[in-house]
Amino acid sequence: MRVGSARAGAARWVAAHARRTPGYRGAYFSGSTVGRPDDAELAPSSDVDVMIVTEEDDPPLKPGKIRYEGALLEISLVPWAELRDPETVLTSYHLAGSFRTDTVIDDPTGALRALHAAVAPRFAGRDAVRGRCLDARHRVESRLATLDTGAPFHEQVTAWMFPTGVTTHVPLVAALRNPTVRLRYLAARDVLDAYGQPELYRELLELLGCADVSPGVVRRHVGELTRTFDATVPVARTPFFFSSDLTAQARPIAVDGSRELLERGEHREAVFWIIATLARCHTALAADAPALHAARLPAFREAVADLTGIASPGDLTVRRAEVLRFLPRLWAATESVMAANPEITTG
Repeated sequence: MRVGSARAGAARWVAAHARRTPGYRGAYFSGSTVGRPDDAELAPSSDVDVMIVTEEDDPPLKPGKIRYEGALLEISLVPWAELRDPETVLTSYHLAGSFRTDTVIDDPTGALRALHAAVAPRFAGRDAVRGRCLDARHRVESRLATLDTGAPFHEQVTAWMFPTGVTTHVPLVAALRNPTVRLRYLAARDVLDAYGQPELYRELLELLGCADVSPGVVRRHVGELTRTFDATVPVARTPFFFSSDLTAQARPIAVDGSRELLERGEHREAVFWIIATLARCHTALAADAPALHAARLPAFREAVADLTGIASPGDLTVRRAEVLRFLPRLWAATESVMAANPEITTG
């Protein structure tokens, strides 16, 4: 399927369904398809992110992944309060990219196009770019600070790994690239290679713990991921913010996407999403199928140990400290990327 066809289908879904959302104010595209041409191929392991804007300050959990007219849509809800101030959006690394170009699908109030008009001309300004890089760095620091060593192991792994993965977003933002979620390490590698800092990429992998992992080890745990995922989908009932990632519709991304990276020789780049998905499976299993959670927990621990080198809560504490010590070096590299980026303006 082409990106343009998927976007057209998403727009029709919005017209048919999204307008029923309580407090509905409009919809726009986000994520990896932003800025891609209509004739680009949309891989089976990719989805189209659609943001539904609502007046509600605390909207319900996102509808999540929906198969519509052959495209996989990821439907999320965003409070208008987060978008009301253009200055806040401009320096928010996870919001600003959607308003760099015209991504608006539906705008009954005109507010989304006004936001685009305010953000787009200043998106590449040096102060705005630095603000977004600082926002990403702050997310690493603040999220790692909340790591609870008394929580279940799978929750600790999630709480450590996601902010650790945001280290890739800092240089991506400096390069004006999309801070993608699943493919963040692959995207960071491309940026650091382009800006002459390949050695920093290895350091990012070392912080995750997979710099020297072999394809065979990754292949074995992709098999374990497949078994755990397929066992989780039928029993997962408790709603979590990531629940739509643990569905049959999400399997092409959650499982097949990891296998695709492995087959392309990018096995290290697959590790992040393998562990993320396994940890989320165990969060769901702990709530809805405790016996299955207990039965599959040794395999999860083995995957975490083999792919990241983390075998205990103590290891997580040590790795957290290593990430925090790395941040000044990461920031220096980020400043270099900003200085060398010809797209960044002085405005």
